[in-house]
Amino acid sequence: MAGSQQSGLRLFPPVGVVCLSLILSLSPVFAEPAGPARVIDGDTIEIQGARIRLAGIDAPERGQWCSAAQQKYRCGQEASAALGQRIGGQIVRCVVRGIDLYRRDVATCFSGGENLNAWLVRSGHAVADRRYSREYVEDEAEARRERRGLWRGEFDWPQDWRRARHGAPGSP
Repeated sequence: MAGSQQSGLRLFPPVGVVCLSLILSLSPVFAEPAGPARVIDGDTIEIQGARIRLAGIDAPERGQWCSAAQQKYRCGQEASAALGQRIGGQIVRCVVRGIDLYRRDVATCFSGGENLNAWLVRSGHAVADRRYSREYVEDEAEARRERRGLWRGEFDWPQDWRRARHGAPGSP
């Protein structure tokens, strides 16, 4: 009888092995992107060929202009440049929260231990995107109070600027 139980155990692996195999087979889905980042625009980066949209924020588009002290400036390019300078060649690590309509990962990203999403909003280079999150509303209030970045003058909200030019509320 002991021999028949032994052979039965060989046919059905322990539940733990099955669970571990399942977890390992799914692990790339839950992988956190990390590595050198290339800035696409003020709220999008690329790590190892994967485009990542920074969650909960909305930055001006590259072609967007704003004004401050009665002078126009390229606020979209300024946001992109500021993000690139902040990263400064450091490794960026992202925690993926979902996928957007353009099949990009939507994530909170960190460089040198700093939350880049929060930094962009707090420095005034992006606004809190209340359509998807209220996480950065306080950072936006601080930037507005201190008149940083976009808040030093006048600007169109990025989603309104896109809608006026492209007829779409989303971000390409």
